[in-house]
This record gives sequence, C-alpha cells and structure tokens, in this order.
Amino acid sequence: MARIQGVPPNKAGLFARIAYWYTKKTLGRLIDAVTITAHSTPLLKGVAKMESAQKAIMKSANPALVTLAEVKVAMMVGCPF
Repeated sequence: MARIQGVPPNKAGLFARIAYWYTKKTLGRLIDAVTITAHSTPLLKGVAKMESAQKAIMKSANPALVTLAEVKVAMMVGCPF
C-alpha cells in the first residue's frame, strides 16, 4: 500500500486523465504509480516521455537480449516473477 493517496480520476487534470486512460488501455488497470505521479503534472509528463523513449528503444533491441536483461534486473532487485 502506498503512503501517499493518488489523485482520483474525478479530480485529475486533463493530462492525468489521458494518462489514466492510456494506462488502463495498456495494462488493463490503473496502477498506483500513475495516480501518485499525477500530483505533479510536470513530473507525470517527464515520466511519460521517459516511458515512451524506453518503449522505442525496446522495439529496436534484440528480443532475446531484452528478455535476458529483464531476468537479470529481476534477480538483482529480488523480484519473484
């Protein structure tokens, strides 16, 4: 559970509502990280640009190398997935 309450959709600004819609479309649900980041529109825009750049890089990388990197990072942070 997050220590900070996220911004509810009915109180979110236009950009945050767009981010909420896109998150629901791509992940199937609205995650806490997006609702918490929505407290600051410039921060939300920066995170969106970073995610967009990472997605573009992932498309150009070798899929086997991407999978290997994901497994390595998961091992480093102790992720059980």
